[in-house]
Amino acid sequence: MEITAEAVRAGLRAARYITTERIETILHLALVIERPLLIEGPAGAGKTEIAKVLAKLLDTDLVRLQCYEGLDEAKALYEWNYPKQLLRIQADQRADRGWNEVAVDLFSREFLLERPLLRALTAPRRVVLLVDEIDKADEEMEAFLLELFSDFQVSIPELGTVRAAQRPVVVLTSNRERDLSEALRRRCIYAWLDFPGVEKEREILALKVPDLPPRLQEQAARFVNALRKLELQKAPSIAETLDWARALRALGVEELDAPVVARTLSLVLKHEEDLRKAQSRVATLLAPT
Repeated sequence: MEITAEAVRAGLRAARYITTERIETILHLALVIERPLLIEGPAGAGKTEIAKVLAKLLDTDLVRLQCYEGLDEAKALYEWNYPKQLLRIQADQRADRGWNEVAVDLFSREFLLERPLLRALTAPRRVVLLVDEIDKADEEMEAFLLELFSDFQVSIPELGTVRAAQRPVVVLTSNRERDLSEALRRRCIYAWLDFPGVEKEREILALKVPDLPPRLQEQAARFVNALRKLELQKAPSIAETLDWARALRALGVEELDAPVVARTLSLVLKHEEDLRKAQSRVATLLAPT
């Protein structure tokens, strides 16, 4: 597929992903320039979904590295299959093979466990590599990723240098739990992805839950948008808005009112403190603006 701005726009529509022209342009440039794409924004705004949409757009696989505190190279890149190696050693001992001969076999690709980063490098075709929530990883892991993405190759002492068969499309997401290094930011195309406004969220509801009455789509979008303006522990994500809309449809609701909201609010708010705060302001939140 030729990577043009129109092709990206059409691919996003085909994947049923609604966004802004600014994000469409950034995605197009990330593919053309072949630079990692760093997407920051609140949790639940649709950052991870962009990587999934890119994989659909390019008709390729998505390889995901989920970051967390304590993630190290062994979990992210590769490690040796020690139980399988041990079984091989035991079998070779019975066959009376010498250690030098055994060692050559033990440290071959047959005994290598590919983790997400190595899997993305060795894939026979270009894949989308999602490094999800990089802000949860340690600074040492961030530095390692920075080095890896500069050359898209890695050295495995027992096997030598492994270079990317096809340079992957890299998407990094961050909820800004910690500041990322300037070195990483410089090497990435940057995008800030916030929650959609009322109109965009209504469009998303119309696309994803088409049998929801239009008036209810509008009310739900406005109510969730108002909720996000409260000081909550966790603002409702787009996925939670969609879950709520499907629940309203299943209940046969035609219009939002205070009793309906009271019965279903836990689909969009997942903390008791947030529920209490919102329930005390339901009438205000439902009031048309």
